[in-house]
Amino acid sequence: MRILFAGSPAIAVPTLESLVRLGLVGVLTNADTKRGRRGGLEPTDVGAAADHLSGTMPEAVPQFKPVTLDGAVRDAIAALKPDLLVSFAYGRIFGPKFLSLFPLGGINIHPSLLPKYRGATPIPAAILGRERETGVTIQRLALEMDAGDILAQEHIPLDGRETTESLSEIAAEKGAELCIRVIRTLDKAAGKRQNNDEASYCGLIRSEDGLIDWSQGAADIDAKIRAYTPWPLCRTVHGKEILYILEGEPRAHAGDAAPGVVLGIDKNAGILVQTGDGILAVRRLQYAAKKALAWRDFLNGARDFIGARLTG
Repeated sequence: MRILFAGSPAIAVPTLESLVRLGLVGVLTNADTKRGRRGGLEPTDVGAAADHLSGTMPEAVPQFKPVTLDGAVRDAIAALKPDLLVSFAYGRIFGPKFLSLFPLGGINIHPSLLPKYRGATPIPAAILGRERETGVTIQRLALEMDAGDILAQEHIPLDGRETTESLSEIAAEKGAELCIRVIRTLDKAAGKRQNNDEASYCGLIRSEDGLIDWSQGAADIDAKIRAYTPWPLCRTVHGKEILYILEGEPRAHAGDAAPGVVLGIDKNAGILVQTGDGILAVRRLQYAAKKALAWRDFLNGARDFIGARLTG
């Protein structure tokens, strides 16, 4: 089987690597972007992984990094004579002309239990929703986003302490394993139509979404911190400085202080901050442009912190 893989972020890399043994003939990823302080162009995580794979194979795997999937791109991909398109977090909807290049059609890996959380950010959405489980779905590619027939699903139980970073690593590995199993039985796979009435959606995350509103409950703020790790990170303001809250845990204790007031410490839990409902025990913090610190080390350099009021 001749497979074209489409993907961009790190979550898609294990699937790319797994497809080598099944007949990978090309990689479609987003264009290189400026990163780092010097602003040099760097490939996507998938692009970098494909470069590494090419160095270990007899022939380099051709890469495509188009701004648009125009006729020239379709002609170049058609020349590879691909049988199947496999997509994971490529970030674009494929049109009918593009999908027609693949005799076996296309399949997509989506890190949610579709039809729940269609869209670009299903892992943060599951954390923000404080779900007890999420999962990975393999679906047929359709013209409507994440609406194709379901070929396989695997459930992932959640314990309420996951971050987007840690849960993405789990979904990446499970997605790769499930994808390979589906491809090997693709000729026998009978898809299950999604119930559109049960569909929910999640949109793009913005930098400003990371601002903490201390009038919210401790459990909601905790979920937000975990959902927005590693990006955009949750932040508040102490005095005139931006302060990132990197890790915390909700506590059931009640209090009558104003939301955002730093109440004191718990030697086992961390720095206690009043919220609109309950107390958040903060364990790791970071001033902008400084290094992240455990709460005890942080207090050594912020002696005016206890009693301060954090603001949004």
